[in-house]
Amino acid sequence: MRIAVVGAGYVGLVTGTCLAESGNDVSCVDTDAGKIERLQRGEVPIYEPGLEELVRRNQREGRLRFGTDLAQAVGRAKVVFLAVGTPEGEDGDAELRHVIEAAEEVARAVKHYTVVATKSTVPVGTAGRIQEIMGRRARFEVDVVSNPEFLKEGAALEDFQRPDRVVVGAGSDRARRIMRELYAPFVRTERPILFMEPRSAEMVKYAANAMLATRISFMNDIALLCEKVGADAEQVRRGVGADTRIGYPFLFPGIGYGGSCFPKDVKALLATGRRHGVDLDLLRAVEKTNERQKRHLLSRAVRHFGDLAGRVFGVWGLAFKPRTDDMREAPSVEVIEGLLGKGARVQAYDPVAMERARRRFGERVTFAPGPYEALEGADALFVVTEWSEFRNPDFDRMKALLRAPVVFDGRNVFDPEEMREQGFSYFCVGRTAAGAR
Repeated sequence: MRIAVVGAGYVGLVTGTCLAESGNDVSCVDTDAGKIERLQRGEVPIYEPGLEELVRRNQREGRLRFGTDLAQAVGRAKVVFLAVGTPEGEDGDAELRHVIEAAEEVARAVKHYTVVATKSTVPVGTAGRIQEIMGRRARFEVDVVSNPEFLKEGAALEDFQRPDRVVVGAGSDRARRIMRELYAPFVRTERPILFMEPRSAEMVKYAANAMLATRISFMNDIALLCEKVGADAEQVRRGVGADTRIGYPFLFPGIGYGGSCFPKDVKALLATGRRHGVDLDLLRAVEKTNERQKRHLLSRAVRHFGDLAGRVFGVWGLAFKPRTDDMREAPSVEVIEGLLGKGARVQAYDPVAMERARRRFGERVTFAPGPYEALEGADALFVVTEWSEFRNPDFDRMKALLRAPVVFDGRNVFDPEEMREQGFSYFCVGRTAAGAR
């Protein structure tokens, strides 16, 4: 099937590449000529495990192309995916300017019956707005469907190629048949394609992300209470997660969620509620809890050291989660800005997010070539992202490099009892009962 993907960012690039891998003829277009030139050379501008290899293979085999000519790509396509950015607006709602502009351009470019699928995360009712644009501008019949993405950064290829479910909001049988055919290779293990009307599909995306964000913030509230009453949040998590009605995913206490989806989508859902006169009090609390949690380690450091001015702190982890270089809404930003604001110096390391961090912080932060170099002469270590390579470090080497054996662990990477035995002053999230000091 001939596919056009408008927008070669994270979602568009993963979508186009995975569809090409399943045998489709895919053209990805973007207005950023520099990005397109890099992609044409096989250089992927984001870090996602396995993606660069997949891009290069499908380019080499002729199934995946990159360009800036939207009209040419759309004119030959049977399905067009809109995967352009929807940044957060001033009121917290999703900014749709780029989506509407792309839809107008697509409408002028279609040359036969076409399905236009929104992959971008958009407010409820957007598919209807785009359908109206197609009705006014397109010379041929167009069916607009909502096809939200559920990609976890760091596991996006697996999520696309082996999805839990595929959600399609479509109003016509013809569009449903085409989308079923397109996704058939990805649901052969009896994973469902859930067809519904477009407004419900748009709401599914926001509701799913808001639910996951709620689980994280709820567990962080429980972890804070555990610290106060002398309970162990890890044992509580295990006891709660064993309930089959609840389960373990997204039930880990830490220093909050970040990334491109949860923060933005919670704000957008709150904005939708305001627009329709619905007060989503629980989600406001979720957002408030998450902002508080990002400051949790900094407050622990202030309680331990007092004045932080002139002190040096090592930071392990800059991306908002492992297996990505994405720093959007990353807790590390709040931690580092807080340390810098109190007059401290920061020596940071991350396996893949260093370049993005340099663009964010410039010369205000020292970027170390490795995790141990970030500890040289530091008063303490902050663990902010739970990369696997941080889980079993050389503790003796850590103590030799640090001025004092102090660790603030925002992801509960280490075992509190082991850290006590190793001689560390160890501060984690919600685990004071297990020997943390």
